[in-house]
Amino acid sequence: MTKLSPELFYTTLTALFTGVIWLPIILNRLGEMGIWKALSNPEPDVRPHADWAYRLANAHRNAIENLVVFAPLAIAVHVVGAGTALTASACAIFFFARVTHAVIYAFGIPLLRTIAFAAGFFCQIVLAARLMGWV
Repeated sequence: MTKLSPELFYTTLTALFTGVIWLPIILNRLGEMGIWKALSNPEPDVRPHADWAYRLANAHRNAIENLVVFAPLAIAVHVVGAGTALTASACAIFFFARVTHAVIYAFGIPLLRTIAFAAGFFCQIVLAARLMGWV
């Protein structure tokens, strides 16, 4: 088994999680539209009837947007050998914040969703600050 740095480990977990968030959305689409219509490439912007599926689709888009920022920062920390306990913690917290964000978003809890998002954003700032030599 390959030994990953904490930064790469949590980047991998975050990418995997981001990659599977769509599963409940697709299952809902299959249930609402039927297999043939859902698989015949319906218009991607068709709003699901289930509010949770609509919110989870938004959480999925948000997860992709944040992965684009997080992954390069975490990978850069690993590549340049700048990993510390702080960057390892930031990556772990980022992963759990993203999972929490998606679950809370699906359930429609606005204030907690914002807190989870802010925690992840702060972790991105920590990684950038480490790369810049500020921490």
